[in-house]
Amino acid sequence: MARHNREGEGEDQRGFCYRVSYQPDWLRHVKISRELPTGRQSTMTLFRNPRETRARVPGSRVRTRITCPEQGVDVEVVVRCSRRTVQRVTVTCRVPSPEEAPATARGASRTEEISFILENGLPPGR
Repeated sequence: MARHNREGEGEDQRGFCYRVSYQPDWLRHVKISRELPTGRQSTMTLFRNPRETRARVPGSRVRTRITCPEQGVDVEVVVRCSRRTVQRVTVTCRVPSPEEAPATARGASRTEEISFILENGLPPGR
């Protein structure tokens, strides 16, 4: 039987705080990737599961939710994998750009893409 989700948090490259609700026996870490104003891509660990090993085998369905009200992010990913072979899930979102320029004539504001990379990989406990 799967265990209840745990809660954690992390801060991204621009100082925004994210809350992460995660399956403690599946999620190893969440990385966040975005393009910087210089044009370079930046990827960093947003959250790392404090456990080094899993207490039991994850269930066939795992849920991860990532929220950041300041960025308008509320994403929940549900992975169903009866053979437990899924190792990585990437979700890409559009968020308001911190360097937001005045709105264009059509009223559109500038946005940027961020990607969340959820990775499995906790080894079994002893």
